[in-house]
Amino acid sequence: MTSDSYQCTLAIIKPNAVRKEDEIVELLEKQGFCVLQRRCVRLTSEQASEFYTEHYGKMFFPALVTFMSSGPIVAYILAKNNAIEDWRNSMGPTNSMNARIAAPESLRAKYGIDEMRNGFHGSDGPLTAEREIRFFFPDFISHPVPDGQTATDYLQRRINPTLLKGLTELCKKKPDDAILWLANWLIENNPNKPKIEEPY
Repeated sequence: MTSDSYQCTLAIIKPNAVRKEDEIVELLEKQGFCVLQRRCVRLTSEQASEFYTEHYGKMFFPALVTFMSSGPIVAYILAKNNAIEDWRNSMGPTNSMNARIAAPESLRAKYGIDEMRNGFHGSDGPLTAEREIRFFFPDFISHPVPDGQTATDYLQRRINPTLLKGLTELCKKKPDDAILWLANWLIENNPNKPKIEEPY
């Protein structure tokens, strides 16, 4: 889920921290994360088991499934440069008690209780992010998102010159249906439209 360093990752607020969602989202936005999609859901035991399938057979697995299906959770698709690593750094160490010592400003230090009820989940790599995003957001289509400068350069080079001419003409004509007029003008004046020369 990357374009160079721009990434999408899955973030989950676990049942013990959901009541602090507004506060948490505000912190996310201050850290430069963009919330692309949000979904509040209460997982069944079967869904929680499927999501955490890589932990199947471990001693803590039944307790993890019970906890993750004990109340609502909120899942997000977060995006920014290096989103996966940055989100994991924002969460802090897995065990909230350790987080309070090693990373006291981390989310798990602030909102977590212990190792399991640590408040948050985050994908650990691009392949995991892809699978986990698809689990909660099956219709999400991830297109590479260019960084701001690349997008600006593209618009200035390929879009703005033609659009500026069209908008200038629109202001001169002042048609009743401005959108339809502009759409037709753009079709007629598409600089990439093949030119057909009539034979003499």
